[in-house]
Amino acid sequence: MKTATLSLMLGACLWAQQPQIENARLESHNFTGTLEAQLSQLGSGPFWAGYAQKMIAGNHGDGCWTNSDNGGGRSPNAPVRLEGQTVMVVLVRVEAGQIDKLQTTSPDCRLDGGGLPFHWFNNVPAAASVAWLKSQVLSEKGDRTIYPLAMHPGPEADRALDELTAATQPEKIRERTAFWLGNTRGQHGIDSLKRMLASDPSVKVREQVVFALSNSRQPAGMAVVFEAAKNDKTPQIRSKALFWIAQKAAAREAQQVIGKAIADDPDRGVKEQAVFALKNLPDDQGVPMLIDVAKSNPDPAVRKKAMFWLGQSKDARALDFFASVLKQ
Repeated sequence: MKTATLSLMLGACLWAQQPQIENARLESHNFTGTLEAQLSQLGSGPFWAGYAQKMIAGNHGDGCWTNSDNGGGRSPNAPVRLEGQTVMVVLVRVEAGQIDKLQTTSPDCRLDGGGLPFHWFNNVPAAASVAWLKSQVLSEKGDRTIYPLAMHPGPEADRALDELTAATQPEKIRERTAFWLGNTRGQHGIDSLKRMLASDPSVKVREQVVFALSNSRQPAGMAVVFEAAKNDKTPQIRSKALFWIAQKAAAREAQQVIGKAIADDPDRGVKEQAVFALKNLPDDQGVPMLIDVAKSNPDPAVRKKAMFWLGQSKDARALDFFASVLKQ
């Protein structure tokens, strides 16, 4: 074991994993057993503990807080990682024998331990980290735990996240897990979200699934959103899909599917949501279609909705349209 009271300057061989820790009584432990068992052996606290894990590729931020409450700041001479971090640090605060805080940072961050003991675990296996984080999700630590779980590469994390989407899990957990499946898990995430969209019993959760699919960097994600807008059995899901298509899809593709919904969807609420989606197309690209709907749609309620959103647009074309109506 090693102890540091003011500052620990780490050697190059450790820099890739262990952060710089100041104002802490540091003890380093070789990992054995489970994280739950190792934490319980350290007493009731208060203390901090941490360990490092590889993380999925991409720019996810480094978590180097800059406000005084969290210590934080980047370590001197820390590199700017153009391709994003490759290692994350999971930090846990224990008080009264309970997990008080759980958050992530990177090895490039400088941490102030507030004078408390800080226990560092070396060589924690990914499977042990995933298992412990999943147990914390189920003990209602929620999104603070789902995020680091989703940052783990590999099949262990895929399986754990999929288990958190089971219909037996609380809606809130399924919603937040869906979000991170779309944002972090690539094609596996798309496959899992498609399954949720087809089978989850909660409309609220399925709406979050549509949002998660629209956030995916995989083109297949938006393809599923388009399919949901056209064919999902639930009007709320078709409406939500139309909303995200207007926000994120290419203009021509969005106009086609939104126009078809206005013309053909059997539900008036979906038609009205499609009109709203036209209003949300970037750079007022939906204004000509809104004018056409206001002129010619056979449903008076849909025409009225188009008129309303045209009035909100303040677009010169809308003003010309209203002027022509008033002249009639």
